[in-house]
Amino acid sequence: MDAEGIVADMFTVQKTMGQVLCCMCGISMPPNAANMCVNCIRSQVDITEGLQKHVTILHCPECSSYLQPPKTWIKAQLESKELLTFCIKRLKNLNKVRLVHAEFIWTEPHSKRIKIKLRIQKEVLNGAILEQAYVVEYVQQENMCDNCRRVQTNPDQYVAVVQVRQHVSHRRTFFYLEQLILKHGAASQAVNIKQVHEGVDFYFANRSHGSKFVNFLGSVVPTLNRNDKQLVSQDIKNSTYNYKYTFSVQICPICKEDLICLPPKVSSSLGNLGPLVLCTKVSTNIMLLDPFTSRHAFMDANQYWRVPFRPLLSGRQLVEYIVLDIEVNVGLITVGGMKYSLADAQVARVSDFGKNDTIFNVKTHLGHLLNPGDYALGFDLYGANTNDLEMDKYKGLNLPDVVLVKKSYEEKRQKKRGKPRPWKLNNLPMEVEPSSKGRTEDAKEVQDYEKFLEELEEDQEMRSKIALYRNKNYQPSETASMTDGEDGPAVPLEELLNDLTLEDDNEQEDEEMEG
Repeated sequence: MDAEGIVADMFTVQKTMGQVLCCMCGISMPPNAANMCVNCIRSQVDITEGLQKHVTILHCPECSSYLQPPKTWIKAQLESKELLTFCIKRLKNLNKVRLVHAEFIWTEPHSKRIKIKLRIQKEVLNGAILEQAYVVEYVQQENMCDNCRRVQTNPDQYVAVVQVRQHVSHRRTFFYLEQLILKHGAASQAVNIKQVHEGVDFYFANRSHGSKFVNFLGSVVPTLNRNDKQLVSQDIKNSTYNYKYTFSVQICPICKEDLICLPPKVSSSLGNLGPLVLCTKVSTNIMLLDPFTSRHAFMDANQYWRVPFRPLLSGRQLVEYIVLDIEVNVGLITVGGMKYSLADAQVARVSDFGKNDTIFNVKTHLGHLLNPGDYALGFDLYGANTNDLEMDKYKGLNLPDVVLVKKSYEEKRQKKRGKPRPWKLNNLPMEVEPSSKGRTEDAKEVQDYEKFLEELEEDQEMRSKIALYRNKNYQPSETASMTDGEDGPAVPLEELLNDLTLEDDNEQEDEEMEG
């Protein structure tokens, strides 16, 4: 730095802010537009004047919702963002000030009081901006909403019922549908849920809720809908009518792992697919796969219900085979997000061991999964007595002896049978209709639920659509062998992390230690 710069710095005048005296109390302070200190301004002006400090709100104890006048009920939990927004909107004249911050003040949950601390700003006295905090107390008055009042008055009273049916011999579809409903909260407005033969009934207090639920079902599975209404009462003078609405929803009877003989019209419309095909996936569309050529096609609900058909054999008729030899013909290909590989295989029924030496030479799409010595599940067309009208329409149709469907892990699962899984599923609050068949029907339902859980362990794509929760009764020491990957498919722990409440568990452990 040169000499001129040094001299300039020596004679630079530092800017300082002067002090003035408050016109009220005479204290020295930085100057402002009002020439008054903060304490004197607050003594002269109260920016919270005219703002509400006590508010009464209506709360429904049954569904934990709050009344937003005139008729809207908003569901909100204590100290949630939704409740904070609701409470702030209930304040009058708050638009005259600027809201800077808002937070809850803890109160006893059973005190029927909610306290919120607000920090506001307002321009006063010649442009001076004053900031002040104050507390608003909300008093809860218990008052049932219309839906809860109707349910409490008569629990069997409803406006709309959605009757969901699927005419098949198992309930695996409803187990999967139940998890989708829980994840998306589709039945949150239902006043009652009843399990009946071949289906479930959902009761709603509003027709729009039932219609919305029907639309949800159509977005996850192929359905056929129809609706009807019945007059309950009418008032001729006021021209008002009360109806009960019934929505009938029929789910497509085609399920995953079903063997199907396509009708000639359907086969022709799908590019001469099949006619013997497997159903590999059911969502809004039905995925059909030819296990001998790996050709596939998709059918939506409209296509199916235009020419409906039934499965030739269902998943309950699968037979276990052992793979004696396998030779892969075509490399790995991806069909509809799923991988297949064509191969020639020699298989024998497990039940034939020690009785005969019957061996079947088959073509299969599971060449990438099966190895000599593995077990597979398939349909035994060699010994099955099939009676399907669609097959008679094909002249000269030669049926294969065996159609393999999937790899079997039954032998490995025997080691874990009866032990708790590290995960679990939630269930709908459902009333179960007493079964006329007694224990036999109940045992079949338990078996179907176990098959559904095993299917979840094998199918990662299906698991991604539902919510899995940690099982607190699971002891890692009991099933430590699962970690080595030799006991069949299992759900990885990382898929459960989104549903774990580790912080809550740690807090509970700390409370127990302190106790």
